[in-house]
This record gives sequence, structure tokens and C-alpha cells, in this order.
Amino acid sequence: MKFEKTYYRYFEPFTISLGTHEDQENIEVRLELEDGTVGLGEASTLFVISGETVEIMMQAEKTVQEMVVGEHVESYGKLFSRLQQLRATPAIRAAVEFAIIDAFCKRIGIRPYQFFGGAKNHIETDLTVGIMDLESTLRKVKRIYEEGFRTIKIKVGRNFEEDVQRVVESRKIAPEAAFIVDANQAFSPKDAIEFARTLYSEKVDVVVYEQPVNRYNVEGLKLVRFHSPYPVAADESVFTKYDALRLIKEEAVDMINIKLMKSGISDALAIVHLAQSAGVQLMIGCMGESSLGINQSVHFAAGTGAFIYHDLDAHLSLNEKTFRGDFRQEGPHIYLD
Repeated sequence: MKFEKTYYRYFEPFTISLGTHEDQENIEVRLELEDGTVGLGEASTLFVISGETVEIMMQAEKTVQEMVVGEHVESYGKLFSRLQQLRATPAIRAAVEFAIIDAFCKRIGIRPYQFFGGAKNHIETDLTVGIMDLESTLRKVKRIYEEGFRTIKIKVGRNFEEDVQRVVESRKIAPEAAFIVDANQAFSPKDAIEFARTLYSEKVDVVVYEQPVNRYNVEGLKLVRFHSPYPVAADESVFTKYDALRLIKEEAVDMINIKLMKSGISDALAIVHLAQSAGVQLMIGCMGESSLGINQSVHFAAGTGAFIYHDLDAHLSLNEKTFRGDFRQEGPHIYLD
């Protein structure tokens, strides 16, 4: 088991309510079996969301090696139980778990999406517009729409009035698109409700209102949910299956955004089952993964077939020299064929 740092630049600065990012450091995880079979995974994180850094994740290499070396990938369940100890580094846990799955699938001659259930071999993703001025927002929305994307995610949370204008004017540029509006915890419950109602009065088709308030404010999230005209989703509020269980019991959300980088694969599977049992809808998102890391979520999403919205677009914003995903992409359409 080897860890290796990788580095990417964004094509343009990517701004959310929590900050601006111009580059991305990830970790590639490589697992080589005795017969030469290689499984690959990638860990990607944003410090402002998860508190993980590349340096912290690299320090887990020796610990992970001690957990997995000498074990068989066929015993992936036992390995996943051990890896639960990596509570402070869920992105590393996800990468290592996928590397194990990848190696196992190669050994027995199937693909990871089949391991996850084989529900389908095609998904459709949105594309995200970060926080930028109105002119830049509309220029990017126009390009995205012309490329065939019919779900567009817009980041908000820096300026109430400007954000309303950006979303309203984007709807005019992309009249047949559905919008995901993501505040990344920026609003108070009162402002979050007002923001949603303002967009609704302008007849904007918002299909997901994502993480409008602070991740720890469960009561505030519930208040927004019961006073918003749009479905409210938790993102930063849900890392573990226990987070998901609490929000479901509190009736605080309509939807949960699962990210493998927040939850690891084993907890992500548990969250899928919890949500399905409770009638809570699901979307799947990403951090700053390259095509190698997005590949993990594509296989997970297609295999489980559990998600109504897919926000798997980080690789499209990174200046990658080589595409490394085990999928084919045409605009918003991602194929595993």
C-alpha cells in the first residue's frame, strides 16, 4: 500500500462561501497484490469542510499499511471494519476502501459498479458555478447550458442581493435547466428562508437547496426545511452514518448529499440504506477529486442506483494532463460501458 501526493491547478479560481481555491492537492493510493493486480483510489479534501490536510492524510500511510498488509482483498468486510478506526481521515478511508474493491474486482473479473449492485451503467451529472460576478456567472451558465447540462449548481452565500440576481438571471439564460443552490452553511435560518422564498417568487426551478445553515445547527436546518418552498439537503451536516441517523430522526432534511470523501465507502453504503428506509432522497457529490477520484463515485452511484442527482464534476474544473477515469463522458452523460 503506497500513498503518493498529486497536484492540480483549477482552470479558474473556485469560490464558495467558505473561501477561494486555486489549486488542489490529493493523494493517490496504490494497492498491489502478490499476483501483480493493482487497485487504485484517490483521497481529496477541502480543509474548510473536513479539517483534513494532505500532510495529515499522508501521516496515515504507515497505520493503513499495518491494517491491510498480509490480508486478502476477498476479506474486504473485515478490512473495512478495521479502517473504521480512521475517523479523522475519511477521505483516506474512502481511497483505501476503493483500492481494495478495485483490486478485488479486477481479480474476479467484474467492474466496481457491478460490485456495488450493477443497478445501471449510466448517470447524468450537473456542473457547478462558483461564486463570481454576475457577468461571469451568466457567461459560464450559458456555456454549460449549451454543452447540454440540464442541472446546474450555483454557489451562493457571500452577498444576499447579488446571489439572488445571479440565480434569477441564470434561469433566464438556461430556461429548461433545474438548479441546485448551495450556500455551504452561509445563512442564518431566517435569511435562508427569505432567500428561498425570494427565488420562489421569481419562479426559479430549484430542485435542491443545499446546506443553507451551519452544519451543527440541526434545529435551524429543520426550521428551514419546514419553511422553504424547495427541498432542503444536508451536505456538511452529514459525515457519518450517525450524523445521517440523527437528521433523519429529527426530520431535519428532505435529502442528503453523500460524498465518499466525507464518509468513506462503508459509511456511505450505510447512509444509502438509512435514507432509503426513511424515504429521504439522495444526491452524491464530490470534493476536489481528479478523474481518478471521481471514478470512485461514478461506480458507487451507478452501482447502487440510489441517487436522483449527481454532482460529480470536480475533474472538469482541474487541469489534468491525463484522464484516468474508468468511464466515458459526453457532456453531462457519464457511461460505464
